[in-house]
Amino acid sequence: MMASPCAELALGDVPLLQGGVLRDARLAYATHGTLNAAGDNCIVFPTYYTGNHDSNARLIGPGRALDPAQWFIVIPNLFGNGLSSSPSRAAPGQTGPDFPRITVQDNVRCQHQLLQHLGVRRVALALGWSMGALQAYQWAISHGDYVARLLPICGAARCAPHNRVFIEGVSAALRADQNFAAGRYTAPPREGLKAFGRVYAGWAYSQTFFREGLYRTLGYPDIESFLIAWEEEHLVWDANDLLAKLWTWAHADPSVEHGGDFAAAMRGITAQTIVMPGTQDLYFTLEDNRQEAALVAGAELRPIASPYGHCAGAPNRFPRETGLIEDTIRELLARPA
Repeated sequence: MMASPCAELALGDVPLLQGGVLRDARLAYATHGTLNAAGDNCIVFPTYYTGNHDSNARLIGPGRALDPAQWFIVIPNLFGNGLSSSPSRAAPGQTGPDFPRITVQDNVRCQHQLLQHLGVRRVALALGWSMGALQAYQWAISHGDYVARLLPICGAARCAPHNRVFIEGVSAALRADQNFAAGRYTAPPREGLKAFGRVYAGWAYSQTFFREGLYRTLGYPDIESFLIAWEEEHLVWDANDLLAKLWTWAHADPSVEHGGDFAAAMRGITAQTIVMPGTQDLYFTLEDNRQEAALVAGAELRPIASPYGHCAGAPNRFPRETGLIEDTIRELLARPA
């Protein structure tokens, strides 16, 4: 996976929520802008499933809602994305299928260490799309008053049952390649990666997207061309990296540290919150978001009406949807902390 150079924080050996230790942990990250004297103009913007710091940076720029002239924007790379510690980039004995199980809580705990290292005294806004939203929610749950505002976009606080079924489906498609060899492959399991991409494509966009031929607006003349592009996009990934992040996603559940009481975990959110689900998102659904937002004091549910399904929230991918997201970021940041 290609990405521009970024900084890296050495974390040493990190104890994990599920047990065990991530040895010689490395957290890759990028920053935009300058931290102010008060240390409170920080925006934490975690990466999504197949994203990295460059992917999120598409939403950052002069005059934009995430303007580095005003805000100190920190983009931590998710464990498993090939830049931070991952099956493809781990200490001896923890590579490939021997990589330990890492939760959203583990990611956020290490990200908090990063922000402390950078001198951040308070987070003005935690936001993210998709798996980034899972992390943004966990920031607000784990760190209470440290996080002033919260904006999850086409995501959730936990992985819903139907979402888990989707994850199991794409995982099975990848593992079915005989060359996957239980994760101990000597060459990329290309057929499994291609099958993974094909299965995923049908979930990332909506029924409307396919029915109305909106793939043509993305430059694909037909569905087969679109599916081939999804195959090729996933061929660049290490298969174990993809599966490690899927495990993190599938086991996202902030109630683990609250005795299994999900409502209690959500009540720990004191941040001013706007929740932005996609109206046609097939796995982080509007109804799941509605139920979660109702558990957060003062939270507003502000759906993105879009035919682009889950991808409606992708950073800077669709102009109208991006405009709605940026307007909401500006509005939320203008509110008193």
